[in-house]
Amino acid sequence: MSETLELAKDLISRASVTPEDAGCQTLMCARLQAIGFDCTSLPFEEVSNFWATRGSGGPLLIFAGHTDVVPTGPLDEWNTDPFTPVVRNGMLYGRGAADMKGSLAAMVTACEAFVAQHPDHTGSIGFLITSDEEGPSVNGTVKVVEHLQQQGIHVDWCLVGEPSSSEQLGDVIKNGRRGSLNGRLRVQGKQGHVAYPQLAANPIHLAAPLLAELAALEWDQGNDHFPPTSFQISNINSGTGAENVIPGSLEVQFNLRYSTELSDTDIRQRIHAVLNRHNLDHTLDWRLSGKPFLTPAGELVDAARESIREITGVRTELSTSGGTSDGRFIAPMGAQVLELGPVNATIHQVNECVSVQALDQLADIYRRILEKLLIA
Repeated sequence: MSETLELAKDLISRASVTPEDAGCQTLMCARLQAIGFDCTSLPFEEVSNFWATRGSGGPLLIFAGHTDVVPTGPLDEWNTDPFTPVVRNGMLYGRGAADMKGSLAAMVTACEAFVAQHPDHTGSIGFLITSDEEGPSVNGTVKVVEHLQQQGIHVDWCLVGEPSSSEQLGDVIKNGRRGSLNGRLRVQGKQGHVAYPQLAANPIHLAAPLLAELAALEWDQGNDHFPPTSFQISNINSGTGAENVIPGSLEVQFNLRYSTELSDTDIRQRIHAVLNRHNLDHTLDWRLSGKPFLTPAGELVDAARESIREITGVRTELSTSGGTSDGRFIAPMGAQVLELGPVNATIHQVNECVSVQALDQLADIYRRILEKLLIA
């Protein structure tokens, strides 16, 4: 059994459903301390985080990731216990195998191999690990980044272990992500009997033209790196459940995944302008999940592409598609950020799995990136 597979199995066996860590970070820190890393635990409320570094001075390359996993879903739909890792037909099964305990194992074993060969490497290596990525992401990476900024720490390069690959390891790496802005709109009407609409004000009817206008808006046309901004209504709630009652209020939740063509301020201003034209009795609350970021071609992108080609022979596509990741908190530090991990076909599903061969290759890719960036 390879070192990477063994460590991945050990991590999977710990039931770290968000925000629990279940000892995963203690295990990782023990391995890292054995090769000269200084580890600092940075808990915030119920969330476990740690920051670890080896070396002195810049440049600083960090590995970022999360030990928490999503809930298992129906246990009777799993072929085996989700927290009892099993290898079958060359695949490692278990919750977190692909997202992202396999990547965490590859990060650690890559550093072990790199330090063994290059104990006097230039620059520094860091780890930023949280147990709050699959949850609200309030007391995890964002808080650690604030701590690092207070300490005056600058990150040059960051590899996030999210499962970025599509068909085979390394075919896609994420060099950016769209921004994510959430809105909760409440429209006030007047409740009444459906037989006497003149005595009521139906908020669904009142809001329908507004929602249609927002859904039809062209926000931008995207650019070479990002698709056009998308407005999507995710939830609508109104009514008492009775057939003969006009509701008194309506609540709508919506999200915009937006490109670098816009700022969250631009979006808010445009939506408020539309709302004002419709003259509704309303309130609107905003929550910014993350701003868009982009890592253009450069040192980190080149090192990753070359390493993937050397280890797997795969030509890599750069992509900004998909949801958000904790890279959105790290990029504003001025870091070049890439997401590079295994195939994402089974993440968050029952019978989540990852290729055993891909785990070993991923560790080799991470090691080669270290060599390209931290060996003078």
